[in-house]
Amino acid sequence: MKKIYLLLFAALTILQLSAQDRVSQIREKLINRDPNSVIVVSHRGDWRNFPENSLGAIDNAIKMGVDIVEVDVKRTQDGQLILMHDHTLNRTTTGKGKISECTLDSIRKLKLRNGCNIRTIHHVPTLEEALLHAKGKIMLNLDQADLYFDQIYELMKKTGTTQQIIMKGRKPANEVRQQFGDYLNDVIYMPIIDLDKPDAEQQIETFIKDMHPIAFELLYVKDSNPLPRKLASSLNGRALIWYNTLWDTMAGGHDDDMSLQSPDDGYGYLIDALGCRIIQTDRPAYLIDYLRSRKLHE
Repeated sequence: MKKIYLLLFAALTILQLSAQDRVSQIREKLINRDPNSVIVVSHRGDWRNFPENSLGAIDNAIKMGVDIVEVDVKRTQDGQLILMHDHTLNRTTTGKGKISECTLDSIRKLKLRNGCNIRTIHHVPTLEEALLHAKGKIMLNLDQADLYFDQIYELMKKTGTTQQIIMKGRKPANEVRQQFGDYLNDVIYMPIIDLDKPDAEQQIETFIKDMHPIAFELLYVKDSNPLPRKLASSLNGRALIWYNTLWDTMAGGHDDDMSLQSPDDGYGYLIDALGCRIIQTDRPAYLIDYLRSRKLHE
């Protein structure tokens, strides 16, 4: 019996180390600006099979082999942080009202709705629950979180997840430095740059000079903009490129819908022509299958 317990303990230890290694591998790819694979980000978790921003949506993304899960953060009336995209409870839960006017206890009584607006068995998770749930398993991109970042960082320290967090934002480099300061020693920060704006290239160069970001999230509406192709070359080795394929105006039409018809024209174009190495998608399983067929994802 003792031998069986020892074997079970050893197996659990191996599984825990494997999970920790998985997160370390993803973070290392980011920090090293690895050009040899494509990192997959699942938008609000696997919301096609589970309610968005739920623990189940995070779990299924992990099972798929997703590298990063994007989740959204809001604060309740009594100062508790939860996972929720909207400012109200109306769309994604069985409740109604502004989150900022509801207590956590009242929100705990609600059920999450799925993408078809159907009530499910799932509850709204707190950010702390999500951090503990994802610990050692997957990296998290916390969206809409800069308003509460001091509070969020305390939760990161409490849960031991500071090395798993990615933040993004549209503020200029000097404001990012001022707001986040020493947090940037732990938390990965990625600037969001709209390439259709006239000062886009200058913004990128300023960030590289002042902050040396690991990656940039880039946005553009049409392929007539020459800057995406130019940046594929000029950012090579200096920073990774992140594109969103959630809808057509985020990446010149090369979105999930185009990719369902022709993955080479959608995802493939972003990878091959624009040097993209991080893709945020609403179709994580489909994207991973495509990348694996090209040996660009484990």
